[in-house]
Amino acid sequence: MRLSAQLKPLLFTRLGATIILTNLVALSVLIGGMFAITENRRGLVDAKVDSLSAQAEIIANIITETAVYGDAPGPQMDRDAAREVLRRLSGLYVPDETRALLHAPGPVRIADSDLIAGEVDQIPLPPIDDEADTPIERARGFGHSIMEHVGEIFLPEEERAALDRTLSDEVRAAFQTGEAQTGVRRDPDGGRVVSVTIPIQLIQAVVGTITYESYDLDALIAQERAAILPYVIVAALATTFMAVVLTVQIAWPVRRLAEAAREVRLAGGRRVPLPDMKGRKDEIGDMGRAFTQMTNALYDRLDAIEAFAADVAHEIKNPLTSIRSAAEILPLAKDDEKRARLLDVIQHDVKRIDRLITDISNASRLDAELARENLETIDLVVLLTDIASLQNDPDAPAPRVIVQAEGERHIVRGHENPLSRVFINLIENAVTFSPEEGGVRVFIERAAGQSQQVRIEDDGPGIPEDNLETIFDRFYTQRPKGAAFGGHSGLGLAIARQIVTAHGGQIHASNRTDDQGRVVGACFTVILPASSR
Repeated sequence: MRLSAQLKPLLFTRLGATIILTNLVALSVLIGGMFAITENRRGLVDAKVDSLSAQAEIIANIITETAVYGDAPGPQMDRDAAREVLRRLSGLYVPDETRALLHAPGPVRIADSDLIAGEVDQIPLPPIDDEADTPIERARGFGHSIMEHVGEIFLPEEERAALDRTLSDEVRAAFQTGEAQTGVRRDPDGGRVVSVTIPIQLIQAVVGTITYESYDLDALIAQERAAILPYVIVAALATTFMAVVLTVQIAWPVRRLAEAAREVRLAGGRRVPLPDMKGRKDEIGDMGRAFTQMTNALYDRLDAIEAFAADVAHEIKNPLTSIRSAAEILPLAKDDEKRARLLDVIQHDVKRIDRLITDISNASRLDAELARENLETIDLVVLLTDIASLQNDPDAPAPRVIVQAEGERHIVRGHENPLSRVFINLIENAVTFSPEEGGVRVFIERAAGQSQQVRIEDDGPGIPEDNLETIFDRFYTQRPKGAAFGGHSGLGLAIARQIVTAHGGQIHASNRTDDQGRVVGACFTVILPASSR
């Protein structure tokens, strides 16, 4: 009962119904084709016609030899002798479900094997509301009628027309043409009759006809259908089983994913358990894993937005608190010097807030800018040489920033403006931390695999080992001694990592050491996928 309750809503989904109906339609076409082939199997009709023709020709030849007299063009047939021949031979050459009819010119029926043999079947009519009128019998008759019409669709035009001819038409045609008439026609009850009419003739004169009718064609077809029926039932069961299996394997997981998506939408950011499809190796499993990854990425994005909002609130709160304190103390200041210092604090914090808001705005728009802009082919040698030239004083005896490239061309595919922002930020930081007599060196190399590597080294104090990863966090600041407090928002390296990651690359920091293991500077390494162009 529990399985039935689970399958009931599943089987009546649109996808499940489509799978089942598609399989059943294909099976119906197959079954209809099988019945149509059985219905129109020419070998069955041809074999019956050949058998009836052979029997009719035997009787026609015997009647011609024993009951036809006179010379052409006016031979006559002795009707009594012909009847006697038919009576004596009907037991030998008129099998069950077959009827022989003898016609004289006119045409006039002069003998009937059923009447001669005295074996006229008496079939009592069923009483009113008998079994013949039950729904099962009516359905069976309706199905039989449908199969007949389906079979007739595939018949040639002349054979469909021949079904409507009568015995009289067939006999008249035999008298007029002097040729045998064969085919399938309907009897007055609607059943099909295989009929053969052979002219009895001496030379060219037709003195009579012998007609053989077989009434077992429908029975033979029904037997073939009955023989096919077990295979049809097995095929129907197999098709239904496979349709249910496909429904369970496809419609059920899709429905679970749809319900999970609905729960995610209504959860308001709360994490919702997602269907586990790790064990599936097909397209449904791929879709489930992609859905899980997409949803987890969405959750991570929401968590990052919440954390970013909290960090922003914290960073803005500090200068606001400073401004409020200075504003509260300002009316109490006794001299102009103290007032000037308080005003300087307020102006400094206002600039700090303005800088924070600008950097926060740039960071929040970064993903959208990267998604909208088209990728470009960028030569790192040209890009970094131009950035270095902005840092070098043309009047200085030696350049402060030196670019060294391994080879001539180092091409990547990316967004030029965001990548320029990354390298500008890294080079400016290196210049800031390096002493006046120190320098900054930029090395462009080919990394392992299809990658380009840029190393930016300075001669500064280095980075504490515990902060080699922390420096990429938002709002983290560590400035050299003597630098003004609040002059940086702490978003530069966080934005740089965001840009590099969006390009499929990596960025990390390390320290340079001398032979004695002392730190002699910092090194930032950026790895970007190389362009194939």
